Amino acid sequence: MKDGIRITDEIAVIRHDSDRYMSQLHRHAQAQLLYATEGVVAVTTESGTWVVPPNRAVWLPAGLAHVTASHAGIRFRSLLIDSAGLARFLDRCRVVEVTPLLRELILKLVALTETPGNREVAEAVIRLLMLEMAFLPVQPLDLPTPKHPGLAALCARIRCDPARPHAIAAAAAELAMSRATFMRLFQRETGLSFGRWCQQARMLHALPLLAEGRAILDVALDCGYDSPSAFAAVFRRSLGRPPSVYFRAPQSENDAATRYMPPVLART
Repeated sequence: MKDGIRITDEIAVIRHDSDRYMSQLHRHAQAQLLYATEGVVAVTTESGTWVVPPNRAVWLPAGLAHVTASHAGIRFRSLLIDSAGLARFLDRCRVVEVTPLLRELILKLVALTETPGNREVAEAVIRLLMLEMAFLPVQPLDLPTPKHPGLAALCARIRCDPARPHAIAAAAAELAMSRATFMRLFQRETGLSFGRWCQQARMLHALPLLAEGRAILDVALDCGYDSPSAFAAVFRRSLGRPPSVYFRAPQSENDAATRYMPPVLART
């Protein structure tokens, strides 16, 4: 299916292991389920960035232009799925935690690439996988990108230096707006308040650092927090778990999904 490699009519599997990775802007004719097994991978589209830590997966609808990147060691697996006629279930990007059921469905699809020919079974598993994805809680791992050129440039600078304080008054003055106008425009463009967006940028900046094994104190300072306790409190409030256990997989899960992935077939 990709680069001339055809697995089945419905499914292809992609595997990528690397110290660092950056794709070109590209798109797939199929929907893509990208599953991080080690490290943190970021998927960026024109509307925002989705960050995928280990044991999470991001769904990308078919035809969506995106860039895939990591800043350190990464292992990720992707399924390219023919979702024609099923796209109504998942028509937007989303990051979810890989539950035991989702993991088993991924395994089943991988197995079907090794024994092609049963289209009805493949379509049934794909439908069930998409339903499971649709019902899973969406993980708060995205950062919207505003379309307004001034706001987009401001947000890009903040992402490059999330530790630096960014006051609303200063940001509004930089764009020659009143404070009220700036706040209304930012909320309308991103769906978040300016303060919440900056906080989310810090949390997503922290994830690759934590995945590398950096000390929580170092990560807290790198993200602009005065103490690890303050950082941990915001992290838990934002992402649902303290940073010390965020990358720990539930005990009921195992590494079967990664052990049985086929050899490298293509790059994303």
